[in-house]
Amino acid sequence: MVHAISPLKQLIREATVIYTVSDDSGRRNLRMPTNDEMFAVVTEHLGGNHVRIRCEDGETRLGRIPGRMKFRTWINEDDIVLAEPWDWQDEKANIEWRYKGQDADQLRSEGHIDSLTA
Repeated sequence: MVHAISPLKQLIREATVIYTVSDDSGRRNLRMPTNDEMFAVVTEHLGGNHVRIRCEDGETRLGRIPGRMKFRTWINEDDIVLAEPWDWQDEKANIEWRYKGQDADQLRSEGHIDSLTA
């Protein structure tokens, strides 16, 4: 009997990020944005599951924290996040990932988020 993996479990398995540290440099492999995602910095916490973010394209958007992150991942001002702008309303975006301080420092040192200052 062959068991098929449900589409939701497949998405969770693909989205799981495994952190590995290189022995030589101490560099961590971090989640990078896909084609429709971009780096952003949280400028204001609006309460509930909404934040104001400034994206790397220069736009200021209303960010929505999805339920899967709402109680598990605390998002504060000046945090670096991955945001996915909505297709039908460009002034809004979903928050897809939050980088910890050490990870954000690594992104800055590698030149990925030069346009963002936090």
